[in-house]
Amino acid sequence: MKTNRTMVLLAIIGALTLGQRVWADDTNAADEIGVLRQQIDSLDQKVRILERQREVDRDAATDSAKEAVRTMPVITAGANGFSFRSADTNFMLALHGLVDVDSRSFFEDHGLKGNDGFILRRARPILQGTVFRDFDFLFVPDFGGSTVQIQDAYLNYRFSPELQLQGGKFKSPVGLEQLQSDTAILFNERSLATDLVPNRDLGVELHGDLFGGVISYAAGIFDGAPDYSGTTTNADYDDDKALAGRLFVQPFKTTSLSALRGFGFGIGGSYEVDRASTNTVNTGLTPGYLTDGQQKLFSYTNGVAGNGAHWRISPQGYYYYGPVSLLGEYVISEQRVQNFTKGKTAELQNSAWEISGGWVLTGEDASYAGVTPRHSFDPWNGGWGAVQLVGRYAELNVDKAAFPIFADPGTSASSAQAWAVGLNWYLNRDIRVDTSFSRTRFDGGTGAKATVTRQPENVFFTRMQLAF
Repeated sequence: MKTNRTMVLLAIIGALTLGQRVWADDTNAADEIGVLRQQIDSLDQKVRILERQREVDRDAATDSAKEAVRTMPVITAGANGFSFRSADTNFMLALHGLVDVDSRSFFEDHGLKGNDGFILRRARPILQGTVFRDFDFLFVPDFGGSTVQIQDAYLNYRFSPELQLQGGKFKSPVGLEQLQSDTAILFNERSLATDLVPNRDLGVELHGDLFGGVISYAAGIFDGAPDYSGTTTNADYDDDKALAGRLFVQPFKTTSLSALRGFGFGIGGSYEVDRASTNTVNTGLTPGYLTDGQQKLFSYTNGVAGNGAHWRISPQGYYYYGPVSLLGEYVISEQRVQNFTKGKTAELQNSAWEISGGWVLTGEDASYAGVTPRHSFDPWNGGWGAVQLVGRYAELNVDKAAFPIFADPGTSASSAQAWAVGLNWYLNRDIRVDTSFSRTRFDGGTGAKATVTRQPENVFFTRMQLAF
């Protein structure tokens, strides 16, 4: 634009110069030239105004485009799922999913227990999000198994990483293995130690991470649930509530000591008071302790209920360094029970412990959150994923005072010892294939009516998992 204007002005000036020479003797030439110069100045001013207006319009259009981009919602899709968020990140909605297709094959059971076959162990669409920047929510239904259940449904206010308040249905903060994500556990089923800790419950919890995660804490008030039974059924049979909490320390997490950064230890526990009566028998008690193959190895007899204080304590810890992983915990569950039929009461103390470990043969790092393969499965380009060798040993011991008044020694075991080995193949971040074998021995429960505990349980597991 500026070049065109200059050329026009030069042409006009040249014509005027020529006109001056032709009309030099004309007494009116000077006046005419003056008029032409005024017109040229006027045209030049108009051109300048038009150029400036064009620059303003161009800048406005650029700013408008930038504002549109800045406020445009962001949609992403990848290995971590699908998400939608506002440009200012104050609002976010993410869709994840978890599907576990398992098989169980029982050996040497003499037809007494264990149904072989395939199981849709979990089928969970996971809806997660944030509203107004500081409020997070999670909603997880489960369509696996024979009934539809709500696994998690809670709202969390995130004032800061150190101070958060959560309310709804979620995992009670006690057991280390129980709190580990279903996508990260080493075996198809959790250990005998998890039989003694509470599962998900309704309540309110204060939690947070201090000093960059060196100290993590959680303390809450819950409806109160029995020992873990492999289900998510809430069990609030009275008006009393349960207190549960956990403190976990990773003292070297933020240091340069790489060999110790993955070391952590802590303690979890709970306390509640069960109040039962003759018309609420079997309340406040576990529906039963389960084997690795999810068969019931112990249950209280009819007419027995929790009627008094029930406390649990669980010292726990883990260690992760490179491809190596170790996790262990010890659980004590003491509960006052009453047999309303026989008019007897007792303080029963059951205990369990487990230690599990793994070695990623392909060299990737192991962690409490799982394993991420360095190279996804792609045989055409030399990628085979990650392979992990895993092992576990666990024991569960029922208080001897439980027999025979509160439990049948003919059908319920007084103790169980289980070992398991397996191989996990992580094809990529979302898909893994597991195989494992578990053997459980029992003491007691050898009566004629016993089906699970009369002989050891030997189970071969497989799993195909999709988690995104």
